[in-house]
Amino acid sequence: MRKVYCILFCFLFIVGAAAQNVAVINGKAISNKEFMWFYKKNHSGNANVSFDDLSSYLNLYVNFKLKVLDAKKMGLDKDTAYIAEVENYEYALHTQKRISKTNAEFVFIMNEYRDAVLMFNLSEMKIWNKAQNDESLLRSFYEKNKDAYLQRPFEEVSGQVIVDYQRKLERDWVESLKKTYTVKIYQDELRKLAKL
Repeated sequence: MRKVYCILFCFLFIVGAAAQNVAVINGKAISNKEFMWFYKKNHSGNANVSFDDLSSYLNLYVNFKLKVLDAKKMGLDKDTAYIAEVENYEYALHTQKRISKTNAEFVFIMNEYRDAVLMFNLSEMKIWNKAQNDESLLRSFYEKNKDAYLQRPFEEVSGQVIVDYQRKLERDWVESLKKTYTVKIYQDELRKLAKL
């Protein structure tokens, strides 16, 4: 009987813990609290939050977290320049003395900064530099999509070609990340967060 209670307790604990998360990416949970902190930070003045708005933002947030996971897999979080940049930012936060290290907001701010720098660095390598520094790839993309540019010469539309090629690279990257890492979204938790 004791074994049954133990199993039941473990099951309820796992279900309860999952009920506090909007998503899990490769085994790492995104809590309701973390997600809503980021949502509110980027959507100020939004008193009524719809499920569709939250769902769209969660999709973007998951894509962001997948890119960060990819950056960590590549070891970018071990780079000395990255570590120094994060330490300098943390020091700057401490000198403001508005937020203590034990404050939950401090943890969110530091995690956001760490992740954003990693995502930026990897995006620069995988998307921006590739799209701006390899004219042969750009011209090839242009040739495949010439109709979208109304047959105008490459030189006239090169700026738009770069933007479109960057979007394609990002779409392909995110698609490959979603095939590589497991993502579980808890729609019911997201619905609880929506204020209709």
